Amino acid sequence: MKIYNTLTRKKEEFKPIKKGKVGLYVCGPTVYDEPHIGHARSAYVFDVIRKYFEYKNYKVKFIRNITDVDDKIIKKAKQEFKIEKVDKKAVKQISQKYLDSYHECMEKLGISNPDKEPSAVKYISKMKKFIALLIKKNVAYTKDGDVYFDIKSSKNYGKLSGQNLEKMESSVRIVPGEKKRDPLDFALWKKAKEGEPSWKSPWGNGRPGWHIECSVMSSDLLGSEFDIHAGGIDLIFPHHENEIAQSEGAGNKFARYWMHNGLLTINGEKMAKSLGNFISIREFPKSLNLLKLLFLSSHYRHPVDYTEDKIESMRDSRDRILAFLQKVDNALKEYKKTIIADKEYENSFIAAMDDDFNTPVALSVIFRCVADGNKLLEKESLEKQDKAKLAGTRHFIKDVSKNIFGLNLDYSAQNTDIETMVNEREKARKAKDFKKADIIRNELLAQGIVVEDTKKGSVWRKKL
Repeated sequence: MKIYNTLTRKKEEFKPIKKGKVGLYVCGPTVYDEPHIGHARSAYVFDVIRKYFEYKNYKVKFIRNITDVDDKIIKKAKQEFKIEKVDKKAVKQISQKYLDSYHECMEKLGISNPDKEPSAVKYISKMKKFIALLIKKNVAYTKDGDVYFDIKSSKNYGKLSGQNLEKMESSVRIVPGEKKRDPLDFALWKKAKEGEPSWKSPWGNGRPGWHIECSVMSSDLLGSEFDIHAGGIDLIFPHHENEIAQSEGAGNKFARYWMHNGLLTINGEKMAKSLGNFISIREFPKSLNLLKLLFLSSHYRHPVDYTEDKIESMRDSRDRILAFLQKVDNALKEYKKTIIADKEYENSFIAAMDDDFNTPVALSVIFRCVADGNKLLEKESLEKQDKAKLAGTRHFIKDVSKNIFGLNLDYSAQNTDIETMVNEREKARKAKDFKKADIIRNELLAQGIVVEDTKKGSVWRKKL
């Protein structure tokens, strides 16, 4: 198995620290808003990777953290509660509200729960101990209640992002009010501000910086050296770069492999509420299988551009698989005997996934199975050998689709998808969100589904 390591900028053979085991740490969400389909991509990518490791009989310890105290959460508390001074209780209420939403969306996506889900607030005491160690090792310094990491103490700073330290320093300026020695030094502990939550520390009341939490959580749960650290490509700098600096400053070897997923755009633009192209997971009006297929059709390291045309293309792809499985089921109604597994399919699939989790190629193996199987189904009569091959192909497709890709390939579930969309439209109508209701109606109509509004609610039928 080979993995592209962001640190070395090349594919490397995966050699776990402990044979047959994988320690995987993924940077999770900052819980201050509804999770969107960009969050879905990152969560789904690393869920597939986790499941593939398990498919290969690795025992995976999967950690995904939660940032539950942050400037964005404080700002959200001020907005939602209409207050100027934010205490710990308000921060907890906001973070819990959106953490619950995140969990609901992960369940809706079929994303497995992490083995551990540490939160920043619960780790503050351990963060303070870690910061004290960095000060003791002379790689961090205090200044009027703040604590900063000394970038000059990190000999290889910039090795993950490939940036030159001198060029970075020349382009960065100290923000007014900061007391850094160097523009690139970053906060490990922030002095308390008026109207914001704070915790006691040896350096005065305050709260931890963002970067310190992942170094502390990962080393505490996976050890001072572990296999894989992962997250979105936007985290490479400064977040992951700073994690490496402070972790190595504490004497830890830290992560061996660094994996980063590409980001998602909408019609070529960054997703933003101000642009009106923000799509939350909760309100995604189509089958989430289509979204997963869109993600699988691009390599995890590459960007993905979401468009309606691409989603419709994914619908066609899904329906090809479902139609094939239905035909096989009909052809094998009375057949419950031998299954002949075509090792060539399995070997091709494994070869693709072993090559840095190349899901587009792995997905093409499934469609090759469908094409070959359809040719077999064209025969006037199926011999026992043919039926055994079809049974083996069906088993392979369902096995990897469900257990690695998390796809629901039950063709009877299409009605469930339709019911979900009709219910979403009914909710939108009751909320007087007629624009959304019309979008869903048109989406259903494109699938050949007519929705009729009655006194008892909305009903649907297939277009004649």
